[in-house]
Amino acid sequence: MSSISVEQCRAARAMLGWSQGELAEASAVSKTTVVDFERGIRTPHRNNLGAIRRAFELAGISFIPENGGGAGVRFEKPATGPRDA
Repeated sequence: MSSISVEQCRAARAMLGWSQGELAEASAVSKTTVVDFERGIRTPHRNNLGAIRRAFELAGISFIPENGGGAGVRFEKPATGPRDA
Protein backbone atom coordinates (compact mmCIF):
# COMPACT_ATOMS: atom_id res chain seq x y z
CA MET A 1 0.00 0.00 0.00
CA SER A 2 1.41 3.32 -1.00
CA SER A 3 1.27 6.44 1.09
CA ILE A 4 -1.11 9.32 0.53
CA SER A 5 -0.20 12.98 0.44
CA VAL A 6 -1.61 15.76 2.58
CA GLU A 7 -3.34 17.14 -0.52
CA GLN A 8 -4.91 13.77 -1.33
CA CYS A 9 -6.14 13.48 2.25
CA ARG A 10 -7.76 16.92 2.14
CA ALA A 11 -9.27 16.28 -1.30
CA ALA A 12 -10.68 12.88 -0.35
CA ARG A 13 -12.17 14.29 2.84
CA ALA A 14 -13.74 17.16 0.88
CA MET A 15 -15.19 14.78 -1.72
CA LEU A 16 -16.87 12.82 1.04
CA GLY A 17 -17.94 15.90 2.96
CA TRP A 18 -16.20 14.57 6.07
CA SER A 19 -14.91 16.74 8.88
CA GLN A 20 -11.52 15.99 10.38
CA GLY A 21 -13.37 14.43 13.32
CA GLU A 22 -15.39 12.18 11.03
CA LEU A 23 -12.21 11.00 9.31
CA ALA A 24 -10.63 10.33 12.69
CA GLU A 25 -13.68 8.29 13.72
CA ALA A 26 -13.84 6.35 10.45
CA SER A 27 -10.13 5.50 10.59
CA ALA A 28 -9.91 4.96 14.38
CA VAL A 29 -7.05 7.45 14.75
CA SER A 30 -7.00 10.55 16.92
CA LYS A 31 -8.32 13.81 15.55
CA THR A 32 -4.95 15.34 16.48
CA THR A 33 -3.28 12.89 14.08
CA VAL A 34 -5.55 14.01 11.24
CA VAL A 35 -5.18 17.72 12.04
CA ASP A 36 -1.38 17.54 12.35
CA PHE A 37 -1.09 15.56 9.11
CA GLU A 38 -3.28 17.97 7.14
CA ARG A 39 -1.40 20.98 8.54
CA GLY A 40 1.91 19.40 7.54
CA ILE A 41 3.17 19.35 11.12
CA ARG A 42 3.96 15.63 11.09
CA THR A 43 3.47 12.49 9.08
CA PRO A 44 1.41 9.84 10.92
CA HIS A 45 2.94 6.49 11.80
CA ARG A 46 2.63 4.02 8.94
CA ASN A 47 -0.19 2.09 10.61
CA ASN A 48 -2.22 5.28 11.20
CA LEU A 49 -1.66 6.50 7.65
CA GLY A 50 -2.77 3.08 6.42
CA ALA A 51 -5.90 3.28 8.57
CA ILE A 52 -6.73 6.71 7.11
CA ARG A 53 -6.26 5.41 3.58
CA ARG A 54 -8.39 2.29 4.26
CA ALA A 55 -11.21 4.43 5.70
CA PHE A 56 -11.25 6.48 2.51
CA GLU A 57 -11.12 3.40 0.30
CA LEU A 58 -14.00 1.78 2.18
CA ALA A 59 -15.99 4.95 1.54
CA GLY A 60 -15.35 4.67 -2.21
CA ILE A 61 -12.26 6.82 -2.73
CA SER A 62 -9.48 5.63 -5.05
CA PHE A 63 -6.03 7.19 -4.89
CA ILE A 64 -4.28 7.98 -8.15
CA PRO A 65 -0.48 7.79 -7.86
CA GLU A 66 1.90 10.42 -9.20
CA ASN A 67 2.37 9.45 -12.83
CA GLY A 68 3.64 12.59 -14.45
CA GLY A 69 0.20 14.16 -14.42
CA GLY A 70 0.03 14.60 -10.67
CA ALA A 71 -1.40 12.53 -7.86
CA GLY A 72 -5.13 12.65 -7.26
CA VAL A 73 -8.29 11.06 -5.90
CA ARG A 74 -11.56 9.89 -7.42
CA PHE A 75 -14.75 8.07 -6.45
CA GLU A 76 -14.77 4.37 -7.29
CA LYS A 77 -18.31 3.79 -6.01
CA PRO A 78 -21.00 5.75 -4.17
CA ALA A 79 -19.60 7.08 -0.91
CA THR A 80 -20.94 6.44 2.55
CA GLY A 81 -20.06 8.54 5.56
CA PRO A 82 -19.12 7.34 9.03
CA ARG A 83 -22.72 7.77 10.15
CA ASP A 84 -23.94 5.49 7.35
CA ALA A 85 -21.60 2.60 8.19
